[in-house]
Amino acid sequence: MPKLSRRQVLVAGSVGAAAMATAGCSDPGGDAATEALDPSAKVSISVGDQPTEDKPDQLAAFNKRIEEFKAANQNIAVEASPEKWEAQTFQAKLAGGTLPTVMGVSLTYSHELIENGQLPDMTPYLDELGLVADLNPLALDNAKDDGGKIYTIPTGLFSVGIAYNRAIFAKAGLDPDTPPATWEDVRAFARQIKAKVGGVTPYAQMTTNNTGGWMLTTMTYSLGGRVQNDAGTEAVMGQQTIDALQLLHDMRWGDDTMGREFLYDQEAVRQAFAGGTIGMVLQAPDCYFTVVKDYGFDPADYGQGALPQGGAGGNGTLTGGTLKLFDAKATPNQLLAAAKWIKFYDFDKYYDQAAALADAESNAANNSPVGLPGLPPVSQAVYDRYLGWIKPHINVPLEQFTGYTAATLPLIAEPPAGTQQTYAALDPVVQQILTDEGADIVRAVADANATVKGIIDQAAR
Repeated sequence: MPKLSRRQVLVAGSVGAAAMATAGCSDPGGDAATEALDPSAKVSISVGDQPTEDKPDQLAAFNKRIEEFKAANQNIAVEASPEKWEAQTFQAKLAGGTLPTVMGVSLTYSHELIENGQLPDMTPYLDELGLVADLNPLALDNAKDDGGKIYTIPTGLFSVGIAYNRAIFAKAGLDPDTPPATWEDVRAFARQIKAKVGGVTPYAQMTTNNTGGWMLTTMTYSLGGRVQNDAGTEAVMGQQTIDALQLLHDMRWGDDTMGREFLYDQEAVRQAFAGGTIGMVLQAPDCYFTVVKDYGFDPADYGQGALPQGGAGGNGTLTGGTLKLFDAKATPNQLLAAAKWIKFYDFDKYYDQAAALADAESNAANNSPVGLPGLPPVSQAVYDRYLGWIKPHINVPLEQFTGYTAATLPLIAEPPAGTQQTYAALDPVVQQILTDEGADIVRAVADANATVKGIIDQAAR
């Protein structure tokens, strides 16, 4: 069974510098398997993440790419699936063997899936396609075991900042070009919005479907703390987590600046933000794509700042991402075909100028964001070249992201052991603080530490 290091490889770096049960221990990608590889063999694969019919432009673009891929790889039959990662159902579907040959899932699963032997060794297939050398090393190291074998392909990275409504800021007398830099700023800005703008929630917090724990972890990082130690062997929530919850309590019960909805998840909070009813909410820059493209939010009203900091500042922000999960029961030729699809769909634009321009032109024609700031899945040199290619088609108001892109916060990886289970366990803690004025915050954090320790111990078995 492969052994994965618990090192926190994503701690290095900064936002500003980067911004431009199951299959057992099967190893279909091992040396013996590669001897049977036949790149021209007829093979069928299923690919997840097909957009749903309520997003016709994205669905049409996705299906077009599948047809282009099949035309270029006539030996590969491709079945598209709308299956996408959902925290609450993923493990059951993985255990039941009902997932596609390849699909995107949260990067947080990389540690446990590799350690549990639930992923195939993809190294020979990635080497066959020449895809390894130019990938972002910060992300790629999270997809490896101690022996250097690669089990997944990271395709998207993010770091959390704060999204805000520039129009609401202007109505409240706040400078739309100056996002809150500290939690004291957030609280003060929220008070000012409440005083001068009616009918909006000055600051919203996600609390359900693991997002409550996710954002509590993010806030803990911003205050200089951690939820787990770097080795993923202990739960270490302390004063910083207490302070984060106390801030939410005081904004909710003392300032009345958090509205009346306390069961937001990612999709729900983005819908509300797009409806113009939220002033500020913790989000990564990809929020812009969803609210503008899917919900018709005015791009001129979107602002993105770095994660507000506590204490002396410079504590850091949470980073994570998306990886492509491959079916451990797939044959070697299916795995090679699936890797070819990922190279074609997710990476060709970074290496082929014509593909980059075609992708940018297509997205621009569909009014999809082009040039959205974020952390690239490829090396900075490759990414900078790509940005140069598509510069004429960039349609994102980059100046409205300056608070995010100009930041130099350290990037801190998500808790390494039982990440999603940890987030799920922390959801009710945040909900309690926002719905029970008399909640004992110190006791809640102590109890949460005990729960997370149990999750860590279970993950280690």
